[in-house]
Amino acid sequence: MADLAYYLRISNHLAGNLDIKSALRSVKSEIDRILHLDHLDVCLVDENGQLNTSYEVGLRTSWSRTRAPVAVSPVRDILTGKCDSLLTGNALEDPRYIFEGADAGPIIRHQMRSRVNVAMKVLGRTIGALNCSSQQPDYYDNNAVEQVRNIADILAPYFYALRATEQAKREAIMRAEVQAREEGLRLGASSLTDALEQERQRIGMDLHDQTLADLTRISRELECCKSQRDIAALRDHMQRCIQDLRTIIDMSIPSLLELFGFQHAVRTHLERAVGPDQQLEIDVRDLSDGLVDQLPQAKRIALFRIAQEAINNAVRHAQAQSITVEIACRDGLYLSVHDDGQTHPALEPTRASGGLMHMRTRARLIAAQFDISYSNGTEVIVCLPTSECTSKDEISA
Repeated sequence: MADLAYYLRISNHLAGNLDIKSALRSVKSEIDRILHLDHLDVCLVDENGQLNTSYEVGLRTSWSRTRAPVAVSPVRDILTGKCDSLLTGNALEDPRYIFEGADAGPIIRHQMRSRVNVAMKVLGRTIGALNCSSQQPDYYDNNAVEQVRNIADILAPYFYALRATEQAKREAIMRAEVQAREEGLRLGASSLTDALEQERQRIGMDLHDQTLADLTRISRELECCKSQRDIAALRDHMQRCIQDLRTIIDMSIPSLLELFGFQHAVRTHLERAVGPDQQLEIDVRDLSDGLVDQLPQAKRIALFRIAQEAINNAVRHAQAQSITVEIACRDGLYLSVHDDGQTHPALEPTRASGGLMHMRTRARLIAAQFDISYSNGTEVIVCLPTSECTSKDEISA
């Protein structure tokens, strides 16, 4: 009857605990009543049987900090079903616990000499091990093994259910995160599509209001040409019209990017954006050894468009003295556009800026990380995954 009351108290302690750690803490005091221990832990095997996760009370060890392979666990014989229990008076000298490659650091560091380990089973399948340790040598006996086995039988179904609940909760969180990312990307792509449509309309209006108007005027002036001076003036008008048309084309199709590469295209855009009357230092550096120009076209153009938008914001809003654009391999392929001016109103994170949103969306569409720093000016940062930073030989192979 005494044993029954003891086990009922353990069951009562479990009730109301919704996670394994708190449940284990709640039963430790009851286990201490009949079995002295310096360390108590539960080791649960993952569904695939390859990894195990530890939950512990008493001594704080590295076992509970990371998941570890079952093959290196000091209780691998139990977790793999080789045996149902282990008992030792000095684990420091027991080859079942201390073997080559074993994750036995806590046993040695905390001098866990006496150990009793019992399989936790649900429907005949081993789901983990209940482990009790004492720093005193030869402390446990076969009677302790039976006591721990009874406790394991009580804990196993409860901990198995808690573990399933934790797994279901993690999967639900992961699904929610995936859905949120997909929804964010869908909204971002929709916004970018709207922006592209607006850009097409702007180009159409530019062609209509500027280039078409210029050509119409030139056509009328051709009928009135009476001297070489009139022809020369008309030629100047024609050259300006051609230059304006080239500018519109360059803005809509980054031909410089295709012909001369990323660094040259960005420098040309920077020089055009700054203009001859602005006193502003510019610097464009490609420290990637040309890897940026070996990216797929969609990624290369996306980076170029982000650089364009960042440069335009810096020139229009920052009142900067210098703008530096850098492409380099760090923790991935890294693009930075930095100016030393004031914080751009268009890039303030508290404002729903179209330019900021479009840069962020372009980055997400190519699976790049996007960030903005406001230290010593404003820096727009885009980082592609580390896989983009490979050597030219590897890319061409």
